[in-house]
Parts: sequence; C-alpha cells; structure tokens
Amino acid sequence: MAKILKLNAISPLADGIFQGYEYSDSVQNPDGIMVRSAQMAEYAVGENLLAVARAGAGTNNIPVAEYAEKGIVVFNTPGANANAVKELVICMLFLGGRKVTEAIDWVKTIKGEGEAVPKLVEKGKGKFVGCEIMGKTLGVIGLGAIGVAVANAALALGMKVVGCDPFLSTNNALMLSPFVKVAGSREEVYKQADFITLHLPLNASTKNMIDAKTIASFKDGAVLLNASRGELVNTLDVIQALESGKLERYITDFPNADLIGVKNAICVPHLGASTPEAEDNCAMMAAKQLTDYIENGNIVNSVNFPANSHARSGEARICILHKNVANMIASFTNVISSAGLNIENMMDTSKGDYAYCIVDISQKVEASVVEKIAEIEGVLKVRAL
Repeated sequence: MAKILKLNAISPLADGIFQGYEYSDSVQNPDGIMVRSAQMAEYAVGENLLAVARAGAGTNNIPVAEYAEKGIVVFNTPGANANAVKELVICMLFLGGRKVTEAIDWVKTIKGEGEAVPKLVEKGKGKFVGCEIMGKTLGVIGLGAIGVAVANAALALGMKVVGCDPFLSTNNALMLSPFVKVAGSREEVYKQADFITLHLPLNASTKNMIDAKTIASFKDGAVLLNASRGELVNTLDVIQALESGKLERYITDFPNADLIGVKNAICVPHLGASTPEAEDNCAMMAAKQLTDYIENGNIVNSVNFPANSHARSGEARICILHKNVANMIASFTNVISSAGLNIENMMDTSKGDYAYCIVDISQKVEASVVEKIAEIEGVLKVRAL
C-alpha cells in the first residue's frame, strides 16, 4: 500500500482518489506528498519519496532543483485555480479604475451623522471620481492559463487587450481569443497599456522585473496589477512611482510591510485562489497526477521533469529519471536486452538538464535489471511497475 503524506489541509475531494492508499497528515516515510503552502526546504526527504504534488500553481515553497537531483518529481496544477484568480483580477481592474476602496473608507467617517448622511454623500462623492475600463487597453504579461482567461474576460468587458509571452504554448494559444493582440516584447505592451497585469512565475529572470527603469516605459498614469508573486516588482520603485504619479495605482494580492498604508496602493491578502471551488479543483488535479505517477509512471504537469505519459503496452514498465546526457538510451537498452527482455514501447523526453524514459516490457522485470540500470552514471531514480 502506497503512503501519501498530507502537509496541509487539502480538500476532502482528494480522499476518494486516494482510496487504497494510506493517506493522512501523520504518515511516516511517504511515497508521495500533497502540499499547498507548507515550506519544504527543511523537510527531511525519505528514500521512498517519489513525488510531491502542489495543489496550486506556484512551487516557491518546494526545493524543486534539489528534488530533481534526487529523482523526486514535483507536480503543480496549472489552470486548476485559473477562474478564481481571473475573477479577482477582474475585481482589481474595477478597483484600478474607480476609487471604490477610498470611497468606502470615507463613508465610514460619516457614521453617526443621521439624516445628514444623504447630503454629505452627494457633497463628498466628487472626491472619488474614477474612470471606466471599457475602451481602455489592458496589457497582459504572461499568457498561461490565468493570463489567457483574464485577457478573454477583459475583451468581453469592452477592453482592448495586448499580451506577451515568449513561451506561449500551443494549447493556450488556441484558448486565446483572436482579438487579443500578441506583442513581440514586454516593452511593446508597456508603452500602450492603460492597465498592466502580471501573470508570470517567480524565478531569477522575473524577480524585480518591474523596477524604476521598466516603469519609466509605462504610459503616464498606468495602473499595475499583480496577482502572481510580490517579488516580481521592486516595491520601493513602485512606491516612488505612485508618489510621483507615474503610476496611478498598484493593486496586489501580495502585501508587504512597505506597501501597507501607501496612498494608491491597494493590498489584498492573497485571496486569488481562496475559493472552495479552486481548492477542490487543485486538490483533485494534484491527487490524480500523483496517483498516476505512482501507479503508472506517467508525468503530467511536472515543474522539474518533462512530461511523458502514455497507456501501458506490456506486462511491465520501467521508469527511469535521468540526466539529459548522451548515450543514456543505449545504456538502458543494453541492460534490458542483455536480460533477454523484449521492449514493446519506449519513450524518452527531456526538459533542460533532466530527462525521463518509460520502457514498456513484454515480460516480468527482475529486480536485478532495475539494480543494473540504477548503477548507470546519470540515472537519478529507476523503478519497475
């Protein structure tokens, strides 16, 4: 019986997928881990651990590179919370155009004015005049599942939309409305957008990507939305831009100590995926990906190993996580053929420094074959199913 450790509260809908597994928050030496926000850098990885499934898109709480070297597959769930985040971003768009939050705060100051409230409202509302988003241009930086959903929704609200993503996948391109203009660079988006929304992962190349130099290329009075990761922006540069008026507003789902209380900065307490629907979707998707890998060796939506997924075509299956270097396939097939085994099907895929090979065999695979493959230099983990 495979064992799955639950490091955070996970939607109970995942329980049904783990029937036949030992699944709890007290499992020792697990084969798989389900996680949401728990920080795993200090987690003591056991020898049995095959994979970690993050019920969400971001994996900054998981030492992905370290796990890759140990042959531990890290899954995420792109698109499972896309609708929830999209809806919050649309809310941010409205807050960016209309001074709703300030107006609500002001109304609280006239509590106790009794019958004078209506007149005070009519007299005071002029301080909170905003703009409509219809006809304005939205720039979408990052056209993944969420970025595409936001772009299409903004079109439906009457906005002009221009997006940019050098890694736009075929699937997301097909989902994107043909009325969204796809720009060749971020700079092209910045110079024409009234509103800019960020939908990128946080990594070395995107950290602090929105800084003073970038903001200087924005239209005067642009509104910046960030429902992806706080570290995508240089906070102090954003604050300076707000103070100078270069930025009209900054609305983020990632508050920090410097931003709280800053005029024209609206901080939402990381509510993007905080809906029961999103939590259910993420949990179900993560659980299915984890069980499919444990039972069948299939990889879909891994952040540290390539996708490799297909139906079985033999009595046994050998799964080999390895370094993406020359002569690995020849080494595997040599061991397999020397054991007198017949290969029914074989597929090897690569992603950067790492690769994954699935070999379907027509006969039972002895443990000695797995041991010999494991001894090949560059093999990270191997198992027979």
